Amino acid sequence: KVIVLTMYADEEYVLRALQAGVRGYLLKRSAAAELLQAINKVERGGFYGNLFGYTDITDTADSAMKQPLCWITNEFDRSPAELIWVPKKTWGPLSGALLNTSYGMGKIYVVPHETVNGQAQGGMCALPLPTFPTGIMRPRFHADGSLYVCGMFAWAGNVTAPGGFYRVRYTGKPADLPLELKAKTGYVELTLSDALDPKNVDAKNFEVKVWGLKRTKNYGSKHIDEKPLTVAKATLNSDGKTVRLELPNLAPTWCMEIKYRLTGTDGRTITGTIHNTIHELGK
Repeated sequence: KVIVLTMYADEEYVLRALQAGVRGYLLKRSAAAELLQAINKVERGGFYGNLFGYTDITDTADSAMKQPLCWITNEFDRSPAELIWVPKKTWGPLSGALLNTSYGMGKIYVVPHETVNGQAQGGMCALPLPTFPTGIMRPRFHADGSLYVCGMFAWAGNVTAPGGFYRVRYTGKPADLPLELKAKTGYVELTLSDALDPKNVDAKNFEVKVWGLKRTKNYGSKHIDEKPLTVAKATLNSDGKTVRLELPNLAPTWCMEIKYRLTGTDGRTITGTIHNTIHELGK
């Protein structure tokens, strides 16, 4: 299911996009709080907060919109481009994973997520790749398992090369990426793609903080009530890949950041940063 993010507001473009099967149409001039909703589980007839779109809804309250899978702050990804599923039996442990490309940052992210009582929630973590020299979009998997992306720069972005065409392939080396992210009462479970050294799964190797955002007509939002969360304990499950972080003060939050520094079973360093949203805690 596709949402178009574009600079073109002409009715002709909108009609063509809708005829092509897109489920949403979002303008680049929209407030950042609306643009942050680019990762949504789109449903027919759903309203996702874009008051500049073709809708008769005028209620600006957060409760009037369907909540996104993940709120993304500008510092992490200022302009998401397009989502794509990794085909089954492709890319090793990332088979079936959801990826997000970024025009604004020139990066590819994995999107671990879950559904709690009908609401999708999750986050993003960048693949361990060099930053592309230009914004990327239009990801497509070839039958040979390679991912191809187009690059361009036409408006605000962090990477400004005029264009490019890139291939991303799975080398068979450890990906060291979070594939599952589950928020429960009192703890978060994080499942990585590759086995971890249990000796370094310790609370001191994790940093967690949370904050809120405010949707307005202005571009962007300051972090509201940002604060750290104490990681009381970190334990490794019997699968060797799933870490349980006990967080006594865990509660639903617009934005959460989880930073980790771990090691693989061969001693390699594994670092990562996840930005995610929690709408509801599972049981």
